[in-house]
Amino acid sequence: MAEDTVTRADLTEAVYQEVGLSRNESAKLVEDVLEEISSALLRGETVKISSFGSFGVRNKGHRVGRNPKTGEEVPIQPRKTLVFRASHVLKNRLNEVLRAQRSAG
Repeated sequence: MAEDTVTRADLTEAVYQEVGLSRNESAKLVEDVLEEISSALLRGETVKISSFGSFGVRNKGHRVGRNPKTGEEVPIQPRKTLVFRASHVLKNRLNEVLRAQRSAG
């Protein structure tokens, strides 16, 4: 399985091809959408995209971890992490592709 990365340029090109905006307008649209998602997450809001999934911020508390090499206990400070939860629609599409790949190969 190839490990490709979708970039902002790829998203801009897709908007350009599918919607028909100019490349500059497509780039601005992609930037505006990503900025709005980022801003909402920074405000602590959940971002839900229908048939895709939801993004949210989770607070992780203080805990004690271990250095795997030495076994020494190390304190891990509280922090916020970004979480993504895929929708059932996306999960089903991914599983359909996986089943098709298995049966073809």
